[in-house]
Amino acid sequence: MMEMLEQDRERLCGPRRVWRTEREAYRHGYVPGQLVLGGRKVTVPKPRVRSLAGKELSLPVWERFAQEDPLHRRVLEQIAVGVSTRGYERSLEDMPEELASSVTSRSSVSRRFVALTDARVKAFLSRPLGELDLPVILLDGRGMGEHLLVVAMGIDSTGKKHVLGVVEGSTESEGVCRGLLGNLVERGLNVDRARLFVIDGGKGLHKAIRQVFGSWALIQRCQVHKLRNVLDHLPKEKRNWVRAAMRRAWSEQDVTKARGRLKDLARQFEDSHPGASGSINEGLDETLTVIGLGLSGWLLKTLSSTNAIENVQGTLARVSRNVKRWRSGKMALRWGVSGLLEAEKKFRRLKGHRDMPQFIAAIEALVQGTKLDTARRVA
Repeated sequence: MMEMLEQDRERLCGPRRVWRTEREAYRHGYVPGQLVLGGRKVTVPKPRVRSLAGKELSLPVWERFAQEDPLHRRVLEQIAVGVSTRGYERSLEDMPEELASSVTSRSSVSRRFVALTDARVKAFLSRPLGELDLPVILLDGRGMGEHLLVVAMGIDSTGKKHVLGVVEGSTESEGVCRGLLGNLVERGLNVDRARLFVIDGGKGLHKAIRQVFGSWALIQRCQVHKLRNVLDHLPKEKRNWVRAAMRRAWSEQDVTKARGRLKDLARQFEDSHPGASGSINEGLDETLTVIGLGLSGWLLKTLSSTNAIENVQGTLARVSRNVKRWRSGKMALRWGVSGLLEAEKKFRRLKGHRDMPQFIAAIEALVQGTKLDTARRVA
């Protein structure tokens, strides 16, 4: 680097100790300066150049190395892959002992991370959504200490995934979820569009979807969450066959047959395990929504649960695993957005994406049929 700086100076002043009558600048010694190198600021002698009129001239190589941006990217990348603020300095390459370095202490890295993620949150929560065609939206919550982040992820008509937004609260209440959905609409999400919402079954989410999107929304209850809730009401010796029975019901291609199997299973437990029976019946039809759309293969499996967004939540957990104490909701939001942006980098196209045109036609036909039936009843 010092050689590159000297080359810059030679282009301006000419070779050292060679007299040039046409020269436009001259060397003016050195001054201590700081450059970004290897994820830290390093103090090195900065070569000085002045014009014949006495004006200080800049060296292109120095300007490039002195930029803050590379250091910002390094801090975010290190923390995203699991390096703690305390261990940041140890994760960097060794530097010669004669070079003084800075901004590698725990407090310096933490301050820089806070400032950078604050800016990230503002940019993330204002990203426009108007150009995205999103026939599927998945919603799920993740706890961070006393705080809960509700995350929205969309799937477009080509099968690509997009993190849409996040809101901080204490529960998945109707008000919190409505605030998240309202933010998506304000940023351009089209309301008047047939759309499938995949949720874990929270009542707050359900009410918020109905209030914001009305009859345009189809709701699919996560079959994985439903199965888990039912099994929690049963003794261990009955769980395996009940799990198999519910999966057989959900593998039916006919909604009526699937509903009949689940109803029969619920009746078997009305006396012995009423909690399991009630859990099967609660929201039963919404666990069958994707079956009614005539889906099959990977697309049916993917849209029948919230597993696609659970993977996003896993990345969020990995990125924030070094945090031991959540001081505020703002802190939870900063770490949440950092994890979501990290997850976005590894998004792949949805399995079964080739069947998306068939799926879109099915939800549009179902929604239009529901609207027609409603109009007839009103008339």
